[in-house]
Amino acid sequence: MSQPDRTHDLVVWGATGVAGRLVADYLTEQYSPSELSIALGGRDKPRLGELEATLVNRRSAWEEIPIVIGDATEPESLRRIAETTRVVCTTVGPYTTYGTPLVEACIAAGTDYCDLTGEVNWVREMIDRYHDDAVAAATRIVHSCGFDSVPADLGTQLVQSFAIDTFGTPCDVARIYLEDGRGEVSGGTLASAAEVFQAASEDPLAQQTLRNPYSLAPKGERNGVDPGAQTTVKKDSLRSEWTAPSPMALVNERVVRRSNALLRYPWGREFECTEVVPTGDGLGGLARASAVATGLKAVTAGMAFSPARDGLRRFVFPDPGDGPTREQTEDGYFTVRVLGRGIAGDGPFVVESQVSADRDPGYGATARMLSEAAVCLVRGEIDSPLEGGVLTPASGIGEPLADRLRQAGLTVVVGEWDGPPV
Repeated sequence: MSQPDRTHDLVVWGATGVAGRLVADYLTEQYSPSELSIALGGRDKPRLGELEATLVNRRSAWEEIPIVIGDATEPESLRRIAETTRVVCTTVGPYTTYGTPLVEACIAAGTDYCDLTGEVNWVREMIDRYHDDAVAAATRIVHSCGFDSVPADLGTQLVQSFAIDTFGTPCDVARIYLEDGRGEVSGGTLASAAEVFQAASEDPLAQQTLRNPYSLAPKGERNGVDPGAQTTVKKDSLRSEWTAPSPMALVNERVVRRSNALLRYPWGREFECTEVVPTGDGLGGLARASAVATGLKAVTAGMAFSPARDGLRRFVFPDPGDGPTREQTEDGYFTVRVLGRGIAGDGPFVVESQVSADRDPGYGATARMLSEAAVCLVRGEIDSPLEGGVLTPASGIGEPLADRLRQAGLTVVVGEWDGPPV
């Protein structure tokens, strides 16, 4: 838990961006000043002032919201901000470009930190450079607290905890299903994706990070039996339907494996996880899976090719800071299901978890996930043996986050699967 004697409980860093505004809007709606001391952070004071005025006009409980000014290119300004708060909740990406100085500042100040990054190459860099320092400082640096990767990571943890409590043994396989969803994409998200592919085209370590399924595991433990992400259309052995590769597997699977490793392998060293997109059975399911796989391959090829990537950035992607309206974020939805398969003394079993919401996954729901992760850090609502480090949602916060997400209106459930025998 971060230092208690700070001016603020929580700084929303990047508050004037698309995701940052949603986080600030949600927190001021959900909590009063007496429950949570919030400050709005960024580099543009006039825009922060406009946001503060909007929020104060919208929320009768809030008469004013403090503003803190800093710049990612001025590390000392970030250090001063980190020293004033117990937790920094940041939405400022691409993290590869803007994230590192803030991580450094938070570790130096003993300030807990959470973000919504899906940039695995940058997360690997933070692990290698700062994990030991964060452990020594007893500071939690919790990456990927949005749609990447809370539903997959927390959903897997819930499945495993239920399996151990009910059957006395963990699941040896977890399959993550990106079942359903509708949402918008902002310029910041697309810029972050482009940064990952650009790094992979220039940096051998980034290339290795994308190739190795265990690339986010602790040093010395970056190998294992898991073959990694599904790359072709396959018939699913648990649900007997066709599946396509998931565009989020690159991030989510590695985060789940890191959780298992950081928690000292409660799910076993031979645990495997795969994220897929289910498309149904029969010829229709096969056709849909093929279409998803073909589309994903085309996008990946385009992003990996420098001229095509630059063209997408210039002529197709919206600018960073542009994104869905507040109304659009409330019009989306998603469902992520995790099935875990194990073998107990009386035979095989399957456990099921579900994380879902009736709002845009990447923004409306992500704002709630990130916000509640930050509140868990502020209040010390942690179920983890780890006191610090570069962590994941499951390893750095754990099941208290599930309780907060339920209170925030998301569906988070776990139990025995009622599907056909395995």
